[in-house]
Amino acid sequence: MRFLVGLIGTGIASSGSPAIHEREARQLGIHLHYQLVDLKSNGLSASRLPALLDAAELMGFAGVNVTHPCKQAVMPLMHEVSPDAEAIGAVNTVVFRSGKRIGHNTDWSGFSESLRRGLPGASLESVLLIGAGGGGSAIGYAALHSGVQRLLIFDQDNTRADGLARRLSLHFDPSRISAITDPAAVVQSVSGLMHATPVGMMGHPGIAIEPKFLRPDMWVADIVYFPLETELLRAARQRGCQTLDGGSMAVFQAAEAFHLFTGFEPDRERMLAQFL
Repeated sequence: MRFLVGLIGTGIASSGSPAIHEREARQLGIHLHYQLVDLKSNGLSASRLPALLDAAELMGFAGVNVTHPCKQAVMPLMHEVSPDAEAIGAVNTVVFRSGKRIGHNTDWSGFSESLRRGLPGASLESVLLIGAGGGGSAIGYAALHSGVQRLLIFDQDNTRADGLARRLSLHFDPSRISAITDPAAVVQSVSGLMHATPVGMMGHPGIAIEPKFLRPDMWVADIVYFPLETELLRAARQRGCQTLDGGSMAVFQAAEAFHLFTGFEPDRERMLAQFL
């Protein structure tokens, strides 16, 4: 069998997704090509999503992943969305099937599995989430599913943080969720920090919070996986924090997307071992 799939986003030239998907396909004895559609290098914006999806369908793609800045913008272009994607308000996997575009979110389950494996026994009493975009929405949802008792959401755009808090409150106890405007005021009392912005990615240098606020008794998770050790994680390790990089989330979300695209069940342990 042959499959054509891809990724739409900006600044994705160094994405590990093609290797993750194509390598597992070879192991399973199927033919799969994973095409990158980089908005930045093609001089495009998320406003071109309708045309790009039309073109992908016309060319026979089985589906596409979407990443920054498309995960929320793609929602209105779907015929159907999964219950989790609806709750999160973001889609990262679009499947083309029987003339319909079906949106899924595999980021949340990928992060949930990564958190379970990478930080076993970590305190889930209170967690600060930095970033309320598509990625942040997914890991906020995952954190609450995983048992986080108090989720504090910060975004440079206050309305986006408020919007995520309201959306999550439709599915979880609202007393567990708050939007905040000053992360420095709460970071010294939380048990964990989750980072979900492009800061720290290749081409987006920097750190989302001053290292002086990090404590040895807290854990820090970053969903960025290129590079695996971001400036935030490096600073956290230097201060004795437990850390979780974005590598395993990238693999687990890709594994679920692979299954949705192809119908074949990938070997997640093999995918993880080959990526890391």
